[in-house]
Amino acid sequence: MSIGVVLSDEDMRPLESAYYVLAPEYMEGGLYSHALSHERAKDPIVCTRHEAMQDILNMCLKHNVTRLFAYNALFDKSHLPELNCLEWYDIMQLAAYIQHNPMIPHWAPLYRTGRMKQGYGVESMLRILRQDWSYFETHNALLDAVDELEIMRRLGHTPETYIKL
Repeated sequence: MSIGVVLSDEDMRPLESAYYVLAPEYMEGGLYSHALSHERAKDPIVCTRHEAMQDILNMCLKHNVTRLFAYNALFDKSHLPELNCLEWYDIMQLAAYIQHNPMIPHWAPLYRTGRMKQGYGVESMLRILRQDWSYFETHNALLDAVDELEIMRRLGHTPETYIKL
């Protein structure tokens, strides 16, 4: 229904963003259709999926972007095959592992690999990283992208640290 994109600098600070509401899909409604309009996600571009993909690819080309970072990137990559010409990296692969995220509480249940057994979604991860247990995710595509960038910034890893899918 919608796609949010945030381009950042090397310090994970937003430089440019775009928010696409896909027509006619958004008119059918859905679980998070209430989040399509949000005061912090101004001026959505209402367009077709094809137009959104072309615009995203043009934005990446304009800024020499070759890598996409997403939380649970396998999901996004599988739903956005038009962007498979770019390299995909998964933020969750570092955020959910205690050896890469020192903010994971010592009492959190972990697998032997160091990955959290539960509670490692974007909302839970931002609560942990911010130490703000009152945070709730908006489920707006643009604001979700901003949240994911914040996770990267708070983890403090360079883009090169992330594992390519």
